[in-house]
Amino acid sequence: MPTENELSNIIIGEAIYIHKSLGPGLLESAYKECLYYRLIKKELNLVKEKPIPLIFEEIKMECGYRVDLIVENKVIIEIKCVDVLADIHKAQTLTYLRLTGIKLGLLINFNVILLKDGLKRIVNNL
Repeated sequence: MPTENELSNIIIGEAIYIHKSLGPGLLESAYKECLYYRLIKKELNLVKEKPIPLIFEEIKMECGYRVDLIVENKVIIEIKCVDVLADIHKAQTLTYLRLTGIKLGLLINFNVILLKDGLKRIVNNL
């Protein structure tokens, strides 16, 4: 089973491939489906649009949180198509990491000229 870092390298490589093939300007859902497809081809275990409940004072609340992709139950991928990644996008990804107990998140903004400028690696230091 690959480590978080190995998975991260695979995911980033596939995201770059997709970005080079399609370029910026599409909807988030298009990039998510393409990345999901490419990672399934790599025979990775993926969950798409996973609902994440919020537990507050011992009450489980279904608040509508959904993680874009979870890879091998080790890496969360949050996909954006925005002009600039804001602190709130990083906070959202970190919240998903905390709620799931997963350590590594990749925040990927496909709405950039070079994908490396849209990649953020976020670590949950439990």
